[in-house]
Amino acid sequence: MLKDFKKHCNMTRLSTICSQLVELSNQAFSVNNGNIPKWEEAISSIQKTQPGKLSFEHPYIAIDTKVNIDDLTLSLKQLMPWRKGPYQIGDLQLDSEWRGDMKWDRLKGHLQPLAGKTVLDVGSGNGYFTYLMAMQGAEIAVGIEPFLLFNYQFQAIHTLISQPPKAYVLPLKLEQMPKESSFDSVFSMGVLYHQKDHMLHLQQLKDVLIEGGELILETLIIDQKHGDQITPEDRYARMRNVWCLPSTDTLHIWLEQAGFKNIKLIDVTKTTPEEQRATHWIGDNTQSIKDFLDPNDDNLTIEGLPAPKRAVFICQK
Repeated sequence: MLKDFKKHCNMTRLSTICSQLVELSNQAFSVNNGNIPKWEEAISSIQKTQPGKLSFEHPYIAIDTKVNIDDLTLSLKQLMPWRKGPYQIGDLQLDSEWRGDMKWDRLKGHLQPLAGKTVLDVGSGNGYFTYLMAMQGAEIAVGIEPFLLFNYQFQAIHTLISQPPKAYVLPLKLEQMPKESSFDSVFSMGVLYHQKDHMLHLQQLKDVLIEGGELILETLIIDQKHGDQITPEDRYARMRNVWCLPSTDTLHIWLEQAGFKNIKLIDVTKTTPEEQRATHWIGDNTQSIKDFLDPNDDNLTIEGLPAPKRAVFICQK
């Protein structure tokens, strides 16, 4: 996959940073991780399936091919948990924890056209959104995701596509990206609240954008009635490493301070069990949003904090 990425990358504006991205990715894949043999075995088994044509059949990213459902299910379940999706491969429906189509529907009508653009998907997971970006006609859509399992999930799906779109997922963090203004559009969705230094994250996003390029930022927020921001003392909706939940007004100010312009709030949506749900594709830990909320008041988390709401901002460098 990295060989294909390098070949394609060198034909785009990213050619100046391509070798560095490949080298860093190879280093990440060479770590000592005891799960890699199991993941590679799953990929080898999945490669026996005849690849098929890719399309978007709402809500699924769909691959039109004939499959042995039992064999393919067994292989794909070696790569659990499947957080992002959903996918459909032949008659097999891979119903991930998150309904990514619902998030995409909220923002797709507000984007600058992605056709012919270089696109970065920060914290891409298994590449569900990266694929959608490429299917919009992006010249190249690059997802970066440091969690190796999700990179193997991307490879599994990629293996099943007969003519893959120009989408790639690399095992990198945003701070590893060269500070070159290379991307027309940058997506950071579900990442900001995991950053100890939110302003540094916004600056790093800005660094990789071209002048006039577009940032699509989606993150957890709180209603203004709860204050300007909340810093959870321990967990938030049972998530570790949630550092700060701003109000939309506060987040607007942060974006201004980072130097972004034309800042627009395009959506605020409460997370519901329709969008985030427990399925048999997430493994033995079958808890999801229903289990993270106060059983007597779904406006509160199990810790007594405001229940998850997510805002989408779009702005330019």
